[in-house]
Amino acid sequence: MNYETLLVEAEKYKVDVYERKLPSSMKGIYSDRIIWINKDQSSTEKYCTLSEEIGHHLKTSGNILDLKSLVNRKQEKLARNWGYKKLVPLKKIVQAHKAGIKNKYELAEFLNVTEKFLEEAINRYKEEYGLFKIVDGLTISFDPLSVVEFFEEF
Repeated sequence: MNYETLLVEAEKYKVDVYERKLPSSMKGIYSDRIIWINKDQSSTEKYCTLSEEIGHHLKTSGNILDLKSLVNRKQEKLARNWGYKKLVPLKKIVQAHKAGIKNKYELAEFLNVTEKFLEEAINRYKEEYGLFKIVDGLTISFDPLSVVEFFEEF
């Protein structure tokens, strides 16, 4: 999956996506079925940003720009979580292991996400599942990140 594929998905949700120059501190913003993406990002960064903004469309409501509010921070987290699970699904981490991916840099490239986005997703999974999670019979360790195959003794 890549930025263009996610644009098609946004279309299915009847969300319009526009790119324009935004303040450098702002990667994207969502309001009323419209997503604005800062065009001064790489395609990979836009992909990560768009996933979160679609998450806002699907999971949040109202003006949540003031992150001093606990309610708004919770909604922000919901949107980000949607993006993490969309772009860094646990099954893809297992698939990457089976493909011979050995480090976070290679994994980020395999998933077409930034290393920062990958790190944030892993931290979120650690919050949700603890230090490990079993997926398709394999154990994903989140700290340090690895996939472990346990074999039964006969």
